[in-house]
Amino acid sequence: MQKSLLLGVEAIAQGAIDGGMSGVYAYPGTPSTEITEYIQHSKQARELNIHSDWAANEKTAMESALGMSYAGKRAMVCMKHVGLNVAADCFMNAAITGANGGMLIVVADDPSMHSSQNEQDSRVYGKFAMMPILEPSNQQEAYDMSRFGFELSEACEIPVLMRITTRLAHSRAGIARATTLTAQNKLKLPEDKLQFVLLPGIARKRYKMLLSNQEKFEAASEDSAFNSYTKGTDKSMGIIACGLGYNYLMENYPNGDCPYPVVKISQYPIPRTMIHKITSECDKVMVLEEGYPVIEELLKGYLEKESVVGRLDGTLSRDGELTPDMVGRALGFKIEESLEIPSIVAARPPALCVGCSHIDVYKALNEVIAEYGSGRVFADIGCYTLGALPPFNAINSCVDMGASITMAKGAADAGLIPSVAVIGDSTFTHSGMTGLLDAINEKTPITVIISDNESISMTGGQKSSAKGKLEAICEGLGVEKEHLHVLLPVPKKHEEIKDIFRKEIEYKGVSVIIPRRICVQKNIRDQKIKKARAAAKA
Repeated sequence: MQKSLLLGVEAIAQGAIDGGMSGVYAYPGTPSTEITEYIQHSKQARELNIHSDWAANEKTAMESALGMSYAGKRAMVCMKHVGLNVAADCFMNAAITGANGGMLIVVADDPSMHSSQNEQDSRVYGKFAMMPILEPSNQQEAYDMSRFGFELSEACEIPVLMRITTRLAHSRAGIARATTLTAQNKLKLPEDKLQFVLLPGIARKRYKMLLSNQEKFEAASEDSAFNSYTKGTDKSMGIIACGLGYNYLMENYPNGDCPYPVVKISQYPIPRTMIHKITSECDKVMVLEEGYPVIEELLKGYLEKESVVGRLDGTLSRDGELTPDMVGRALGFKIEESLEIPSIVAARPPALCVGCSHIDVYKALNEVIAEYGSGRVFADIGCYTLGALPPFNAINSCVDMGASITMAKGAADAGLIPSVAVIGDSTFTHSGMTGLLDAINEKTPITVIISDNESISMTGGQKSSAKGKLEAICEGLGVEKEHLHVLLPVPKKHEEIKDIFRKEIEYKGVSVIIPRRICVQKNIRDQKIKKARAAAKA
């Protein structure tokens, strides 16, 4: 059979298309972005009329996917791990409402924080919500699981969480696609018309149902083709390998001749029978899991059993990604240390692109803020976060999406005046609008700079929900017209920009300044597309 060479995220996207999905909902976030982009660019998805527009944030994406599930269709929602924090309200309650059409929640964790504020293990959220979890060990399983996830969701009548990590998301492998594709579901409303109405009396009944269904979920894991027990000849140690950890284990045994018994876990709740078997047969157990020591902690419990080793006892690093070498050292193999990295490939910090509009914003802002003293600029998640680095050293915070405005408000409430917030256009519509409303309602003296480059540039230039709407949104929220400015951030406007910054920082109320210029990288891409289309017409 001919195989397709796909990234893990692309395999998930193709599996969902082949699995009868009717819509994908997402907000861009590395390493999950390409799932939705693949579907947006798929001819097959267009022919099937699969919904694939970007949502304003992860919460709205989760709720929209639940709405499609309510209508009986199969829906997928995608995000990175911190996005699940944004969507957590709906996520937790969706476990109680259950699903009508299959609903797959794909969350991409980022151990080692390649492009994230924290390390977070989404399996903890899945356990918290008490819903089934899938964790592929390779790209083929990622494809198979995205199809299977819809089936599992409909069989168990609950959304299913699929947890992946960075290396699986962004590495390629040959994928064998299914020979028979699944047709999309027809519209079908829930038989119980109150299933999705979480009034306390109904929610209590639904919660009891969720609890009683745990045995069904455990039985599904016990019988899952994605979980397995491999007998070994050396019972001095057993190995429990989760998701990508299994792949790393087998890289140390290229002939598949691992001498130890191995439990591979790629579907949760954990297969209890297999765990009992390996812990009773082996002198000790090593747990290979990327992220938090979820299973290791469960097995050790309060008794601190020394027969269970992994991240908690130092056998494996407590933070960061797993690697084949790290697993090899834990297994006792002699792993040669890597050669010294040549300076030409040494790590270099990211930087704002030459010609980026944020540069002109920060140059002007730094000169004005210097008149008041440093430590007054609160920023957000986006390209402009790089303003924290030299040569700008312009911002003093970056916590989570939307926090710039609310942190500036809190600092101003504490007496730090002036306080300035810097936020991007897409981040503003993602989760900055409500913070601005709080500041307007209280007439808090803050200056909000919405640095608008007309796209979600940090993740590749996706369409911003804010495009063409920022002024109307700000006016609608209550920003006074005379304190709402739109600027062109270019070097020749430097003094004009400084004058407006200075004027609005002095204003004892809420002011909003929108420096607007298209992202230089998006502009280059748009021009190439324009030329290509013109050439095609010619």
